Amino acid sequence: MHKIDHLLDLWEKRFEGLVADGKRSPTSLDTYRRSLKNHVRPALGELRIGEASTPHIDTVLSMIKDRAGAPTAKTCRAIISGAMKLAVRYGAITVNPVREVDTIEAPPKNPPRALTGEEVTLLRQSLSADERAVEADLPDLTTFMLGTGVRIGEALAVLWHQVDLEAGTVQVTHTIARLKGEGLIRKSTKSKAGERLLHLPNWAIAMLRTRHATGILLEAPVFADTIGGYRDPSNTRRALRTALSPVGNTARRVLGLSLRTLRRETDLTRKQVAETLNWPRTRIELIETGRTKVDHQTVATLVATYGIRLDNHHPLLAQVHDATQPAESDKLTWVRSHALRKTTATALDQAGHTARQIADQLGQAKVSITQDIYLGRRIANPAAAQALEQAFDQPDIL
Repeated sequence: MHKIDHLLDLWEKRFEGLVADGKRSPTSLDTYRRSLKNHVRPALGELRIGEASTPHIDTVLSMIKDRAGAPTAKTCRAIISGAMKLAVRYGAITVNPVREVDTIEAPPKNPPRALTGEEVTLLRQSLSADERAVEADLPDLTTFMLGTGVRIGEALAVLWHQVDLEAGTVQVTHTIARLKGEGLIRKSTKSKAGERLLHLPNWAIAMLRTRHATGILLEAPVFADTIGGYRDPSNTRRALRTALSPVGNTARRVLGLSLRTLRRETDLTRKQVAETLNWPRTRIELIETGRTKVDHQTVATLVATYGIRLDNHHPLLAQVHDATQPAESDKLTWVRSHALRKTTATALDQAGHTARQIADQLGQAKVSITQDIYLGRRIANPAAAQALEQAFDQPDIL
């Protein structure tokens, strides 16, 4: 007859104990707490444990999936299932009602995609030419990630004493994470497989030597923030996304500045314009900063709120024409930090390394994850036809 809220308290306390013992990650606890607060407790907290039937939980999870997405629904299912296992263990119920709940299926993920050699060159050139990217230390960070295949949190956790420039190696033992109420912490990697010694390519060693020559402290991060402390992985990902947005097109920046000036002349805020057009506020910001593609209709709709007819405003019309032309930087808009990791894995795969060797490089315990998620194969096996020809010498064709 106890409420499920009480059971969830017990489950959360038990998980906290596992975190304290080093058997679970504190970031996992943070994720579960968010799901508990936002989804599980509001939906089930006031129910009695005995009232938590399979149909009821199935309905709740379906609603969470529709509202928050399949990944969140899977997290909530794991929480509820763990709590109900605890109830079975304590004798409150005899069967875990989550066991027969329908499987939560997400849309198929996009196949792994790695950068080509030309795209890697374009990436490094684009970042080096972007002042904001250079200020955010992105050129060197992406070079290090491409040369090691490490996660972005792992790259930010590397200290100088873990780098051996003479041997050309780096020790990866920790990652950076942000915990609610604690801020940034440097914690051990997700699993023992994450602790590894990696050999660096010469171009990555050269980059580290240049950074090392500027003067460093052995206990300082290799990629530190402006005051020498740890960098936030989320902020770094955001900086990378911003740098890889189509800002390389000067015409888009010019158009964005013109649109911002027109908005300010009408004394409208971005929020007011977004509410008028029923657009996300961030869309106005992206347009005015030149970090998104635009077309004639989008600009015409926007300036109409300023009392301007685009077709009658010839200077602005010319800017729109220039801004809609393709830009070289558009080729990189799909790139995220994990694409660098996939690029490293795919390069090793094409060089003939085994899946186990690549998994060890990436710090993954399961080879299947490496094969399914990180190897972006693009080249068919030309030797397959020859092998089949030798195996089946002129078989009968029916």
